[in-house]
Amino acid sequence: MDTRTALLAAAAAVLVASAVGVVAAPDALDDPREEPERPGDLRIADIVVSPGEIRGETAELRLGVDLWHRGSTVENVTVRHRAIGADSGLLVDETTVDVGTVDGGGERTINGSVDVERAGGYRIETAVFVDGERVETQTTRVSGVEALTPDYADSKVGFTDGSVWPSVAVSVVESDNETTTLSVSTSVTNGGDDASSDVDLRLLIRQAESGVIADEARETVGSVRPGRTDTVTTTVEVPANYNYYVDAALFDDDVLVDETQGVANLDPRETISANETTEDVEFEAEDFAGGGADGDDAGGDASEDADARDGTDDGTPGFGPVVAVAALLAAALYARRRP
Repeated sequence: MDTRTALLAAAAAVLVASAVGVVAAPDALDDPREEPERPGDLRIADIVVSPGEIRGETAELRLGVDLWHRGSTVENVTVRHRAIGADSGLLVDETTVDVGTVDGGGERTINGSVDVERAGGYRIETAVFVDGERVETQTTRVSGVEALTPDYADSKVGFTDGSVWPSVAVSVVESDNETTTLSVSTSVTNGGDDASSDVDLRLLIRQAESGVIADEARETVGSVRPGRTDTVTTTVEVPANYNYYVDAALFDDDVLVDETQGVANLDPRETISANETTEDVEFEAEDFAGGGADGDDAGGDASEDADARDGTDDGTPGFGPVVAVAALLAAALYARRRP
């Protein structure tokens, strides 16, 4: 056997041995294009806080946690939320959400919530646990919880808030020396997207100085279309010649949802507004008398009054007869005392 034949035989033997090895151990050769699977990894991508059920003293804060995952499956995952008072540092509420198994990569949202008092601000600490071991933590701060409107008082119907058009307009229907009948018109606007249900309008007419209720009235405000304004008018009867505050309130199922105030100025000597009281000059018709024969007398009286204010009576500027006599006597006494 020559050398060339020997080399070919050896190469063939190597190929046969390699083929036998691959068949016997198919995992012995790995595809270099395949990457090994990474261990499971969890991260908090984002946290969104939104109001939930708003009650009289407490509020529910809903927490949406965007949990990011990559790698292999992660089991026994939990998310814990703690609400801590921003000023006190005390734990207010704590909840835990059992997530279970996380796989498939990408993001998923885990929903939870905490209950807090409807006052002040809070620090929300969110932690992610795997098999009881903390792997991620993020803090979110919340303030102004007291501004959230309770669900029972959340009505889109309220008094019209305009710079010119009044929410309460008062006019006199009839009056005598003892009583005055007033017509009170209130403007109600629906700021919602749907037609409103019926609400109750209640009016109290209070005498300005004493606060005594002079009269009251109730009316039903029917359904108001979205974005529309309706006017409700009623009448009340009060003692004449007094000033009054007109307190108006809207109630939905006996829950106060809005209130406003107007005034009725029936006393010509004094006027009031919703926030202050101002004194006016008293009106008298005599201040504007004049003309005709009576006007001559009035003119004469006015001239005499003017002379009196100037200290003038008989045409002597600035002096009257009494002053002149007193001056002469003083001069005579002074002359006699001189040597």
